[in-house]
Amino acid sequence: MTPTMFPAVWARIASHAGERFSTKTGRPFKYSIEHDALVTDSTDYTLAKGNFAEALKQVPFDGPGRIAQTVRGPAYVWAILHDSRIRGTDW
Repeated sequence: MTPTMFPAVWARIASHAGERFSTKTGRPFKYSIEHDALVTDSTDYTLAKGNFAEALKQVPFDGPGRIAQTVRGPAYVWAILHDSRIRGTDW
């Protein structure tokens, strides 16, 4: 995925804030956007916008284990990037 696509992908992520998503294991969550970060309703830490930019370089991939060493909150990052509302037909 090209870095030039990230602004459009982040805009999609922001536009779906407050909606229900699920991790690969089926754990449901919602998120909000605060400044340039994402906050889930099931954690007490923020996921920086850069985590999504970094993971986007590798999409599609089978699961969060692939990015566990490079991003914070890999289960959430994977779930959001691989949801059809975010990926559309791009990957």
